[in-house]
Amino acid sequence: MSTILLGITGSIAAYKAAELTRLLVKTGHDVHVVMTRCACEFIKPLTLQTLSRNPVSVDAFEKIATWNPHHVSLATSANLVVVAPATANSLAKFAHGIADDLLSSTVLASRAPLLVAPAMNLGMWEHPATVANMKTLVERGVHFVGPGIGELACGVSGAGCMAALELISEKISHLLAEKH
Repeated sequence: MSTILLGITGSIAAYKAAELTRLLVKTGHDVHVVMTRCACEFIKPLTLQTLSRNPVSVDAFEKIATWNPHHVSLATSANLVVVAPATANSLAKFAHGIADDLLSSTVLASRAPLLVAPAMNLGMWEHPATVANMKTLVERGVHFVGPGIGELACGVSGAGCMAALELISEKISHLLAEKH
């Protein structure tokens, strides 16, 4: 069984993370969810806690039962870190080493492979800053799946949809197989 840290950011696609969590648990993974505060506006931690069968972490300063800083213990326990959905904001934080919340701190502290599934508005996806951040992350060895092309929540069509869960699951399996 592999331990997967699933990061969820504040995209409308956050609701899809519930089904991704269920799918990963069903295939035998130990899933630990870290949500940004903005993600909690789209889906509640209780949903992910129920589906993952593990506590969900949101706050970098929440009480923990061990001496180990929470972001460090999460980072070191993961065989793979998956951020799905990943907003333009989260990509910028990862690319520039900004660790101002539990998820970005954990990603920065982790040495596990990182898989990112972007999901955002077409304009945000195509913005030169996002393009540059993606290039930086690819150069550092970050793995990506998507985004897909389709109708976006804002009503326009184009790139920006979170990749299909089947594609994300396949990429996870591939990365975990490479690691062993």
